[in-house]
Amino acid sequence: MEVPFVFLIGLFFAAAVYLMLSKFLVRVLLGVVLLGNAVNLLLFTNGRILREVPPIIPAGHDVPQTLTANPLPQALILTAIVISFSFFAFLLVLVYRAYQDLGTDNGNEMRLAEPENDPLPPTGY
Repeated sequence: MEVPFVFLIGLFFAAAVYLMLSKFLVRVLLGVVLLGNAVNLLLFTNGRILREVPPIIPAGHDVPQTLTANPLPQALILTAIVISFSFFAFLLVLVYRAYQDLGTDNGNEMRLAEPENDPLPPTGY
């Protein structure tokens, strides 16, 4: 059950690295999102995918009577999804504003917007 997920995680990581090495910011943004999804899937697979009962202790017992699913990876993934979505929203606004101001999403052309003879900052404070 977990072997197809291993190949899918590897494919996600490879595609994310390929996209993040691009010079276009939209592709870099999609690569960051894909990397977050790959990490979430890695955490989910690391918690073992089993068809077990939920971790609920029946009334009158101190411990579960059967094998239960591990709720920790699920809680970590839920937290990671919220964090990665907020990070994606921030980066999306950042890329959009950079595109509005500079008129391009090419990282190499954005360097041309820097002033050429800008004075260096002071060396000591």
